[in-house]
Amino acid sequence: MKNTLKNLVPSLLEWYDKHARILPWREQPTPYRVWVSEIMLQQTRVEAVKPYYERFMTALPDIKSLSEVEDDRLLKLWEGLGYYNRARNLKKAAVTVMEQYGGEMPASYEQLLALPGIGSYTAGAIASIAFGLPYPAVDGNVLRVIARACCYAKDVLSLSAKKEIEKQLSAVMPEERAGAFNQALMELGATVCVPNGAPHCMECPWEKKCRAHECGQELSYPVKKSKKKRTIEEYTILILQDDDQTAIRKRPDKGLLAGMYEFPWVEGIRTKEEVISIVKEMGYAPVYVRELERGKHIFTHKEWHMAGFAVRVDELAQKPDLEDRHLLFARAGETEEKYPMPAAFCAYTRYLHIRLGNERFSEILS
Repeated sequence: MKNTLKNLVPSLLEWYDKHARILPWREQPTPYRVWVSEIMLQQTRVEAVKPYYERFMTALPDIKSLSEVEDDRLLKLWEGLGYYNRARNLKKAAVTVMEQYGGEMPASYEQLLALPGIGSYTAGAIASIAFGLPYPAVDGNVLRVIARACCYAKDVLSLSAKKEIEKQLSAVMPEERAGAFNQALMELGATVCVPNGAPHCMECPWEKKCRAHECGQELSYPVKKSKKKRTIEEYTILILQDDDQTAIRKRPDKGLLAGMYEFPWVEGIRTKEEVISIVKEMGYAPVYVRELERGKHIFTHKEWHMAGFAVRVDELAQKPDLEDRHLLFARAGETEEKYPMPAAFCAYTRYLHIRLGNERFSEILS
């Protein structure tokens, strides 16, 4: 593999110099900007990240501001990007950098790797792109590119395979252009040697040198063991409305979607009659119940299948103790502005004309 990769380096860098996309984080590759961009780009497409990144940089332009931001504000800035632990770990790491490094990202791979939320890929990306240090940054795009170029037959999702590829890339990395080398591999995987469907081999600088292409086996690589099937969970979402306010509540501080806000729900797909009984048991007097569209949201390891009901309650009726149920009633505009909600509930935020994430950001800019 080493000799194969060594022969591929010059053509890769030449291709990257001509075809690299203009991206906001590449224009000013400071350690902070590179760090935030690489965290956002995990599991997320470049085009989806761009507006989030610009908004995040405007609101939190440096490590100090990130370390001090309130959690709800942080999650609101991240709203719609998913994988919210990324945002929480960003803040944790920012606090650590402020306390241990005087607010400056450490220019050491090992110290970067020790920060919350930073693994070998992100540490390698920051070290190479921001500091010019010769460390590989191996993500899914890079694994796919290398597996095809070398007909690498091991399961690329295994830790041993990733470590082997990191070792081989370290051996051929051009020290004077470490950052460009890593970005070139990422770029090739994102735009040419793509994950879904056939790669665009005619556009690839390695067309005549790629072993998988040579034998017509591009789609046989990378080798991956089959994933476990996602579990399905069913819920009934309650859009509980009193006048022009709707009930929301904060999720626990740990676990899936920790610290985000949600509509109250009950397990299982319930009937209209069951919903009426549930709302009465909550201490409300329902005066109108309407069934809404079904919702579905796919997480990495599970799917939510949701039924929804809009329930208007008698505003003159005595209300139960909201603190006991952790509920608060907020107007749509207030929820949109202050309370971060995950895209999992978008079927029901649309019913209330609450815009989330990119949808809200795009409308503000237009």
